[in-house]
Amino acid sequence: MTDLLTSTPTSVHPRSAPARIWNVVRLHLVDRRTYIGIPWLIVGMAFVVTVFFAQIVGFTNGGLGTPDAIAGQRYSWAVLAPQGYLIAVGVQAISFGFPLALGFGVTRRDFYLGTALLFVLISAANALAFAVLTQLEQLTEGWWIDTYMFNAIWLGIDGFWVDLFSFFVMQLLVFFVGASIATIYMRGRMPGMLVFWSSLALAIAGAVTIITFTSNSPTVAIWFGAQGIAGIFAWLLVPTALAAIGGFWALRRATPKN
Repeated sequence: MTDLLTSTPTSVHPRSAPARIWNVVRLHLVDRRTYIGIPWLIVGMAFVVTVFFAQIVGFTNGGLGTPDAIAGQRYSWAVLAPQGYLIAVGVQAISFGFPLALGFGVTRRDFYLGTALLFVLISAANALAFAVLTQLEQLTEGWWIDTYMFNAIWLGIDGFWVDLFSFFVMQLLVFFVGASIATIYMRGRMPGMLVFWSSLALAIAGAVTIITFTSNSPTVAIWFGAQGIAGIFAWLLVPTALAAIGGFWALRRATPKN
């Protein structure tokens, strides 16, 4: 951290494009707590709370090892506990990191590519960790206490590789949504945010209205069901790419407040 902050502009902004992009990753990771420590602290707290409440439910209902109890725990959303925070991390990566990077002479392009690389690396690491934890939770039958947190919602249904892919896509989407929100605000301030959120709300409302009044709700539901878990998350790569590209486009003309 000290070397990065005290190094000369030449070392922070070298000629090699990969080195410049990697230095942006290093710049973000000066505060590893934000990107790694706090999210996993949230996961740990969610796990403790899950165990606590699961044991209470098991005690009052005669045990957690019954098929109904195991199936009921699949509806727990505790596994998604850090995602709301990670949207804020995506916002912070742009709003705090961008002015600092400009001060080191980093170009907008290199900053955004470095930030995107950081998102990819953290998403891959988190996806691998959650996929492994899901498998361990299944193998140990709920950590030997019939308590399931990671083997929930869609995780644990179609195997390790689908869990890995789906969580990776979801994590990328969370990061780039946060980053795109920050770039839109930095580019257009409050008027830009009002236009963005109004347009998004109108688009969603319009799509729901069209589907409803054309009586295509069953067709849409059947289509989603036919995609499977991997297919649905593959489609989520589309809004992820749009958020990533839109964020880069907005950052090209963005001016940091400080």
